Amino acid sequence: MNATLVLPELDANSFWHDDSGFQGIYDVEHFIQTLKYDVRIVESIPEIHKNGKTKKIKAHQIRPPRDAPISWYTTVALKKMKEHGAIYLTPFSHRLAEEIDNAEYQRLRCRVNYHALRFKPNIMRLSESIVDKLRAQGHFMSIHLRFEMDMLAFAGCFDIFSPEEQSILKKYRKENFAEKRLVYNERRAIGKCPLTPEEVGLVLRAVGFDNSTRIYLAAGELFGGERFMKPFRDLFPCLENHSSVDSSEELVANTRGLLGSAVDYMVCLLSDIFMPTYDGPSNFANNLLGHRLYYGFRTTIRPDRKGLAPIFIDRENGQTAGFEQAVRRVMLKTNFGGPHKRVPPESFYTNSWPECFCQMSPSNPADKCPPDNVLEILESQLENEVNRDLEASMETNSTRRTEI
Repeated sequence: MNATLVLPELDANSFWHDDSGFQGIYDVEHFIQTLKYDVRIVESIPEIHKNGKTKKIKAHQIRPPRDAPISWYTTVALKKMKEHGAIYLTPFSHRLAEEIDNAEYQRLRCRVNYHALRFKPNIMRLSESIVDKLRAQGHFMSIHLRFEMDMLAFAGCFDIFSPEEQSILKKYRKENFAEKRLVYNERRAIGKCPLTPEEVGLVLRAVGFDNSTRIYLAAGELFGGERFMKPFRDLFPCLENHSSVDSSEELVANTRGLLGSAVDYMVCLLSDIFMPTYDGPSNFANNLLGHRLYYGFRTTIRPDRKGLAPIFIDRENGQTAGFEQAVRRVMLKTNFGGPHKRVPPESFYTNSWPECFCQMSPSNPADKCPPDNVLEILESQLENEVNRDLEASMETNSTRRTEI
């Protein structure tokens, strides 16, 4: 498309209640510099100066189709960009097909997600401080306990709640998601419901963790409150979150906002073990799974909700004999963060193997690891491009003066 990227805008919706924006949590200069060999990036749409007048360009808004192919961007989007000068793509979550038959485009995704997107220095310092304090007492596990109102409403898992709570969830679903027939027992049986805190605890006990295990919880406000949290706390009393480890004013003021979530992300990334309890449409969990795999195949416990569902249902019906053995059999078939072939419906964002991993002796030259002086080569290429653009601009201006 030969387009210039304007810094993305973050969705400051009712769930976050936070308008910090991209500049509020990400290191903008690092983002621009890291991607300078791939794309031109500006902080805002530049003004046009023509005939002594200044004109502001208003971006034309387009809604990209979900999982759009590259061809949609090089045809439909490009045409609109040429017509209007600038386009504003929204929403943009899952708006580009994950499986692209171009390894370099996939590697660009990894350069963006795992190199260019870096939190601001204050967030990195807070996160590292929390990790240091946790590590001072030994190893620790992080858990993304996804049992909040928005996810439960999305999943349609209502029946375990009181009538009043069900009414709240149904109202939230009606206001925020498309209408769909959802039957709890059917959803639960195929693993479409988030694990309850107690179920998370039972899985961990079954695979060998005892009540001395230190756990960092990355979670919003748990729906149902202490009634659901108590069984988990009874199994694993050594619980922490960012507020209990670091009570600084900065975190206290933003514990439920983007800053608190950014700190949670970094602590989960750096923890010894990470466990997501619901990795369906959760960008937080999916990105962490991919990030940990990319940075050295870090240990992950990823519950197979579909495989575990009949075991938990039997337990609730009084069939408790052999429960832990059954859980272990299911869990031993899962992947614990090691390299493995991506098989649909697994997302590229949870597993970028093998596209984002270079090879020392590849059969395909495109998969070869870059040379040690790759930055010098890229800098030289960028300099040549700038010089060519400058020469072209000077030639155009010279032609205009001749015509005048």
